Amino acid sequence: MDHAYRFGIEEEYFLADAGSRGTPDQAVLDAFHAAVADRLPGIERELLRAQAEASTPPVTDCAEARAVLQGLRSGLADLAGEHGLRVFAAGTHPLAHWTRQSHTEKPRYQDLAQALGLPGRRNLVGGLHVHVEVPRPEARVDLMNRLMPFLPLLLALSASSPFWQCHRTGLAAYRLCVFGEMPRTGLPELFDGPEDYDRLVRTLTRTGAIPDASYLWWVVRPSVKYPTLELRVADSCTRLEDSLAIAALWRCLVRCADRRPELNRGMTGASRAIVGENLWRAQRDGVRALLLEEGETGEALPLAARLEAALVLVAEDAAALGCAAEVAAARGILARGTSADRQVTIFEAGQGRGLDEPAALAPVVDWLAAATAGREAG
Repeated sequence: MDHAYRFGIEEEYFLADAGSRGTPDQAVLDAFHAAVADRLPGIERELLRAQAEASTPPVTDCAEARAVLQGLRSGLADLAGEHGLRVFAAGTHPLAHWTRQSHTEKPRYQDLAQALGLPGRRNLVGGLHVHVEVPRPEARVDLMNRLMPFLPLLLALSASSPFWQCHRTGLAAYRLCVFGEMPRTGLPELFDGPEDYDRLVRTLTRTGAIPDASYLWWVVRPSVKYPTLELRVADSCTRLEDSLAIAALWRCLVRCADRRPELNRGMTGASRAIVGENLWRAQRDGVRALLLEEGETGEALPLAARLEAALVLVAEDAAALGCAAEVAAARGILARGTSADRQVTIFEAGQGRGLDEPAALAPVVDWLAAATAGREAG
């Protein structure tokens, strides 16, 4: 097991007007993106103009990933301030309306907007994507099957989307509900192997349904560009430490499943359905979710128990990859709560002062921006 399991992190951010906290004017966004292109390599445009994406190079050291993302987050915050904007990481924008969004003028994005129609226009969401390099790329489909049961845990830890279109949703992670309007999202099917997966891709591409496999937007997938298995279930994490904890845990889970071919072997349709139910529970309840255990006992375990079991499972991998501290930091998310928990607390405090929903959400956006830049008070 001397493979490095290199990994890369992609974070999607929202841009907000510093005054209204809603969607900025297009001229302001265009000026901001021009400045970013000139001064911040490592930041890319996203489907919507009011978004941006940061990414690390392939790395083996969590400290390097932290330094890259910290620099990009800080640089974005400074540039945003110069343009009367705020930038923040979250699964949804608390105050922005999808009707005010415009798409980035890029061929892929323009094609997507035309092909997807209304679901593409409503796709005002932000995710955390983590790539982990696999020693044998042909093993990625099997690993995707066997790692599905861990996805609800990772979603719950990342929960940062309790609001949508100025309203409280009642969910901790609403983002997947919005993203689920798009085709080829959600859980992948259980594939018999790489040939079965390739048959699907071949059929979809030959018939013109999709240009290539990058249009499979499942919550986990084999990457088209890289020899990696890509985690896509997580909300964009407001706090950088949460992003790093989830990325490190996913990296260790990939290594663990790769070295232990018996782990979650024999997944069935019922297994996949149980994962689907647990994903819903994680969306609704975040770190307070009770997740179902497959088996005769029919147990529903607290997320803390599922996390501890996962940490025990990957202890050897965390030690081998040198990321034990980052993996253990996942406990801190449970202890202090997720971004969704903090957002709801701030919102309820505003309502307690008699503010209506939009006014109570303004300090939520302020906190999101401060915490994203690492400038959170206290």
